[in-house]
Amino acid sequence: MKGSTALLKALEQQGVEVIFGHPGGAILPIYDALYDETLKHVLVRHEQAGAHAADAYYRASGKVGVVFATSGPGACNLVTGLATAHMDSSAVVAVTGNVPLPLIGTDAFQEADVYGITGPVTKHNYLIKDVNEIPQVVAEAFYIASTGRPGPVLIDIPKDVQLAEFTGSFDVEIELPGYKPTVAGHSGQIKKAAQAIRSAKKPIMMVGGGGQTGYEQVIEFAEKTGIPVITTLMGIGAYPSGASQALGMPGMHGTVTANRAITHCDLILGAGLRFDDRVTGKISRFAPNATIVHIDIDPAEISKLVKAHVPVVGDLREVLPRLGELVDWLEIEEWWQTLAEWKGRYPERFKQDKPLVSQEVIQMFREATGGDCVVTTEVGQHQMFAARLFPTNRPRTWITSGGLGTMGFGLPAAIGASFARPNEVVVCIAGDGSVQMNIQELATIFKHQLPIVIAICNNGMLGMVRQWQEMFSAQRYSEVYLADSNPDFAKLAEAYGIDGYNIFDRETAAEIVPQVLAKGKPAVMNFVVYESEKVFPMVPMGAGVDEMIIGDQEPEESPVESKKVKS
Repeated sequence: MKGSTALLKALEQQGVEVIFGHPGGAILPIYDALYDETLKHVLVRHEQAGAHAADAYYRASGKVGVVFATSGPGACNLVTGLATAHMDSSAVVAVTGNVPLPLIGTDAFQEADVYGITGPVTKHNYLIKDVNEIPQVVAEAFYIASTGRPGPVLIDIPKDVQLAEFTGSFDVEIELPGYKPTVAGHSGQIKKAAQAIRSAKKPIMMVGGGGQTGYEQVIEFAEKTGIPVITTLMGIGAYPSGASQALGMPGMHGTVTANRAITHCDLILGAGLRFDDRVTGKISRFAPNATIVHIDIDPAEISKLVKAHVPVVGDLREVLPRLGELVDWLEIEEWWQTLAEWKGRYPERFKQDKPLVSQEVIQMFREATGGDCVVTTEVGQHQMFAARLFPTNRPRTWITSGGLGTMGFGLPAAIGASFARPNEVVVCIAGDGSVQMNIQELATIFKHQLPIVIAICNNGMLGMVRQWQEMFSAQRYSEVYLADSNPDFAKLAEAYGIDGYNIFDRETAAEIVPQVLAKGKPAVMNFVVYESEKVFPMVPMGAGVDEMIIGDQEPEESPVESKKVKS
């Protein structure tokens, strides 16, 4: 068999069922071999979208996502998608074709140094020079991508290697002496963590993206100890949002209760998170009185931004049960009284004394689905509204670009999620700016008749940028106005063969949302919303999470519309 066929056999050996990709000259031998295979290939209209779809496929299923692209421009188009997966710890294997080995380095047609270009945005990458290495490299790539801290791996295969005769074996063993992820956690550190938790009077547990795989252990630990739980943007779904111990999302656009809890707590149990800048705000003001216990499988994240007093390197699925054996129910009634007071004073609210707003639209979808769906988002104001008003109660059902904040992620992510969970409704919450960055993938949705509903919160603006310009740039609105050149999104959807709707008022929205969801068909719903709505609370750049601008989250009895409050 040829190297191209050997590659597909090696992928099948890894349990691959779905591949996202786009053909081109340097990868044609692989696509020729694909003609005779039963592997499902999803033809995307842009390689970036293929990378996002593969990323979301992993996030929704736990199975490594796979994307194909040709050399040069095709491979370069993967870079944003790989960087997105890298930042959010998503297991993706990208396979790219390249020019024949003798032409590498000659500036051949459609040649680019994809090996060098993708190094900074992948966990590892390979350039295969010997056709008989294919099964070994594929096995290693899947192992590296899916173990330890997950991440993307790229395999670059020159065209002549694809065409070479394969005479090797598919019976491979993985031995990577330099790659040994710590899983169990040090028993001494776990004991120290337990002692710190038992001594705390005002503890909180902060769960990040690592909780998507360790959600059962997160729930068990929380239920056994009664500890309050905060979930980051990437941790949504790892702990039920409706649970009594849930305090919501922390950080720049987090809940008042979560941010105040961080400020006043005496211990943070960080579980599978990075303590990134959007969560911490100004580091010197972050949890000033707290002992930090940080559990993470990646030692590079320990004390990178927030100093860990008790670091534990290991997998949550291994560490939390052992920690739970050493910690019983926490007697923290006074702390819970304080938290309950904050939760009661600062519930999620928004004003309805103006035209239709994004929050209403998102809440309508939450009510119509009961939260029993997969949610993907684009990036912008709608993303933050959705994080707080449409959180899911199950792991791997909230899919968003957190670390890189990639506009154009949500629509192709919905495609990947739909293939991962074919029996579930997928709702993509989008803005009129970001949705246009990969709008061509409506063709992919139509071709496969995926039950994806795209809800566009159309304020005619780059809303988050406009909010910053209003609040911090003296209302100097520079290049954020879209309304004068936006398409008619309903007609655009119909041009792709998809049902399209333009909705202008809350009454129509309330009536039509459940009707469209009930059809189980692809749809684009364009909700024309209030253009000047802002996301509150908000922590300004350079401020601490205790310096929130509360805005319309201020209690009704207060005459203050928007003020900066120190907790």
